[in-house]
Amino acid sequence: MSFLALAFMQRALLAAALAGLASPAIGTYIVQRRLSLLGDGLGHVAIAGVGLALMTGTAPLPLAVIVCVVGAVLIEFLRQRGRASGDIGLAIMFYGGLAAGVLMASVAGQGAGGLQAYLFGSLVTVSTFDLGVVVALTGLVLIIALGFSPQLFAVCADEDYATTLGLPVRLYNFTIVILAAITVTTAMRTVGLLLVSALMVIPVAAAQNVFRGFFRGLAGAMGIGLVVAVSGVIVSYYANLAPGATIVLLSITVFALSWPVASLTHRRRTRRIDDPDPVPLPHQIAPDDHARHGHGPGCGHVMVEHGDHIDYIHHGHRHAQHGDHYDEH
Repeated sequence: MSFLALAFMQRALLAAALAGLASPAIGTYIVQRRLSLLGDGLGHVAIAGVGLALMTGTAPLPLAVIVCVVGAVLIEFLRQRGRASGDIGLAIMFYGGLAAGVLMASVAGQGAGGLQAYLFGSLVTVSTFDLGVVVALTGLVLIIALGFSPQLFAVCADEDYATTLGLPVRLYNFTIVILAAITVTTAMRTVGLLLVSALMVIPVAAAQNVFRGFFRGLAGAMGIGLVVAVSGVIVSYYANLAPGATIVLLSITVFALSWPVASLTHRRRTRRIDDPDPVPLPHQIAPDDHARHGHGPGCGHVMVEHGDHIDYIHHGHRHAQHGDHYDEH
């Protein structure tokens, strides 16, 4: 444990731990919205912020956060417009950010090599100032991502349903992408801007294979992210490897190990749903049967789309609430 005596390793481990917690926390909502590559695109936008910082001689992290947040807001605006030209606009923004970052780094006299520590992560570049910014911003991300998890999940799972609940859907959608932008930039020192998207998605996918229910999956994804991030930094130190690549490969390894668990769980769920119930149940199920458990987003039961509503798998049967009772489908 001699590496703990090194100041730069202490900073790197803390930064990695925070990235391992925050990335899957916000990545859970990104995956739910089927925007798994959003982190990768935001990483390209953040490169422009880093290049601008190198050109102007300012601290890269704060400027990268500002540029990435602005880019995230524009991306969400294009998405909400719902037009075909939005995809083209996103591509222009992503690759334009990458090209602008490299160009500005060249103007600063550092070229693409000056961006390498930000693209793929570097243990020795985590300064005390950077760590302070990372702690503050990660704390903000975690407070919002966990404190508003029911509302954010409802918006990501079904925007129409969230609207009927009276939730400010547009505000929460912008909140998610802004938190994603902050997470991407705060993880650039340990994982790197080109690899941080993997830390936002892969632990979430692995947790979904192992855990049932949204909140268990969220906690599991954060636990997996924490373990692989810290382990990746330690392994990269002793093996002299790139930390970002090591963390991502460890994440992929965990995901591969979760496959057998997912296969076994799927067979059990399918058998439970398909097997006939030995005791016939009436069509209408009294509300008392659900008194201790009301169905809804995040309730822990499997959700299945059924026409214009959602059925919930309860005791091997599909239940949907109609008025003051539950119907079995």
